[in-house]
Amino acid sequence: MKGTVHYELRNNIALMTIDNPPVNPLSSGVRQGLSDGISQALADDNVQAIVLTGAGRAFIAGADISEFGGESTGPSLHDCLNSMDASSKPIVAAINGTAFGGGLEVALCCHYRVISPGAQVGLPEVKLGLLPGAGGTQRLPRLVGAAKALDFMLSGDGIPGPQAKELGIVDEVMDGDIVEAGISYAQQVVADGSKVRRIRDEDALLLPDRENPQVFDNARKQAARKMRKRFAPEMIVQCVEAAVNLGDFDAGMKVEAENFAQCLKHPQREALIHMFFAEREVAKIPDVPRDTTLKPIERAGVIGCGTMGGGISMSFLNVGIPVTVLELDQEALDRGIGIIKRNYDIQVQRGRMSAEQVDQRMGLLTGTTEYADLNTADVIIEAVYENIDVKVETFKKIEAVAKPGAILASNTSGLDVDKMADATSRPEDVIGLHFFSPANVMRLLEVVRGARTSKETIATSMQLGKRLNKIAVLSGNAPGFIGNRMLAGYTRQAGEIILQGATPYQVDNVLLQFGMPMGPFQMNDLVGLDLGWRARKLSGIKPEEVPITARVADKLCELERFGQKTNRGFYIYPEGSRAGTADPEVVEIVEQTSAELGITRTEISDEEVLKRCLYPLINEGARILEDGIAIRPCDIDIVYINGYGFPEVTGGPMFWADQQGLDNILADIKRFAETYGGDAWQPAPLLERLAAEGKGFASLQG
Repeated sequence: MKGTVHYELRNNIALMTIDNPPVNPLSSGVRQGLSDGISQALADDNVQAIVLTGAGRAFIAGADISEFGGESTGPSLHDCLNSMDASSKPIVAAINGTAFGGGLEVALCCHYRVISPGAQVGLPEVKLGLLPGAGGTQRLPRLVGAAKALDFMLSGDGIPGPQAKELGIVDEVMDGDIVEAGISYAQQVVADGSKVRRIRDEDALLLPDRENPQVFDNARKQAARKMRKRFAPEMIVQCVEAAVNLGDFDAGMKVEAENFAQCLKHPQREALIHMFFAEREVAKIPDVPRDTTLKPIERAGVIGCGTMGGGISMSFLNVGIPVTVLELDQEALDRGIGIIKRNYDIQVQRGRMSAEQVDQRMGLLTGTTEYADLNTADVIIEAVYENIDVKVETFKKIEAVAKPGAILASNTSGLDVDKMADATSRPEDVIGLHFFSPANVMRLLEVVRGARTSKETIATSMQLGKRLNKIAVLSGNAPGFIGNRMLAGYTRQAGEIILQGATPYQVDNVLLQFGMPMGPFQMNDLVGLDLGWRARKLSGIKPEEVPITARVADKLCELERFGQKTNRGFYIYPEGSRAGTADPEVVEIVEQTSAELGITRTEISDEEVLKRCLYPLINEGARILEDGIAIRPCDIDIVYINGYGFPEVTGGPMFWADQQGLDNILADIKRFAETYGGDAWQPAPLLERLAAEGKGFASLQG
């Protein structure tokens, strides 16, 4: 059995300490120890109360995920909790550190709860496609009311001790030694008559909720808005409805058990747990030891204060790292800094920041028009125009002023990092740090290693990503890196599909129904159709040389339909609205373009639209793995979920491909090759090999 619970007497108090490093999950040995300890304390007449705490930095960080769906030994968690709930002697939870998931549910079965100020409590099960399945959905509404309980469980976020006290989850926040504080609290409970207070018996907060069904309507709307396509939120709402409307605790527990079983069997659960472990796996770089020396990052320099540069600067300011931002002239600098300030002011208006916090962050920002002012920065990131010649020249200027050992980084979305490194005499310090727009919001950071990037630079950059609250994924240096290299086939197929018979609105709707936040044509409108159009004009490409998949977009631009910025693109946008409506005129332009190209339009099913958009992602992902650009399939999954909006509930494109069966995907790719031809439908050798062997991409995880 894994884990144990230490038992000792402190005068008339039984102290039980959970010890299952590093975070004290509820493994079989812990459950056995809890059960045995409670029995021992109840059988000892000298024991008048029990204190439960955790060893190390956690109280109990949750269930042992490795036991989900498998055989378990020893008493079940429900058996342990029932014995605690039924205890005739008061139990005090002394929450010393993280109490997440089943850990908080254990604390809710205690009769009293005290917590350290820095300890956190949370019920994050929704993030794993599950619900609190050990009474959390029944006890928490009785303790804090249905609305607060739903907000807490549907967010899945942890909160610190003082906030837990304010919410009503714990009784006291105590400084100092929490174990001693818990024992003192237990002694006071004994002195007051040893009252046992069971949450399951309380219903005062449930009664008004029975008269207010709007609570559940609001929760469903919140879940639909923030957790699109997820199954678990509805199951949680149903459980809390049962707690409120049934009244009887055991009847509510039966609903919780039934709904938990549904979540456990649902495919989203496996996908979300895959993502949970994948987020941790991507931090491991096989040839970069964990003990690699890290460079100190105390100050940052950012070149460019436009959309990307400003967002990157905010990412540093948000975590307290001073930034010097450089622009070509004072006007551009003032404009960029003004936008940063306005972005922060919007957060104040929305109640997400205080004016004092804004002043603090803006106080860390220095503007300049002189490269020499970047000479104290530990990391310098260029966010200039996406042109290799411009970037090479920028790196020459950076090297002339950067202090020895500073990381010299490019925010390029796909250009050659080695060419930039060649412009310096210290290629070991050069790396790609590809932030995603808006950089201060998006979680993904593609870290791009060059041929001569040092291990210290790689390790520091990965750690910097974590410090900036990003998920950093390492990529090799190849055109488009991981994300944009895969994206090319997705967008190209969307462009071909509308010429062959679909409409932009059908394509977008299919991808929306799959779970993408927006379809490819909605994305085009958001980014601006004129960007590619102007670039083609500047490069002197003749109209007949324009790729056929860009012909419709270019025609829209000739009509000054540039997308959301002009309230017209593939969609029509009412003034001030980001929600577009379909336009029959665009359909006519699409059909006219098909005729000009000699393409006979035919009906294309939604199923084919989905496969033709997604399968190029899978096929190119296989090539990226073959080429060593991505280390593992899960790295690609993390990139696409956090950078490109691929739905979390699928586990990412490579995990999703395994669920479809690589043999099925390969058969469709070969069928599309026969029907449509072209390089786009040439199967990747890795895909063919895995399909022939009856394996999936998961077999490559190692």
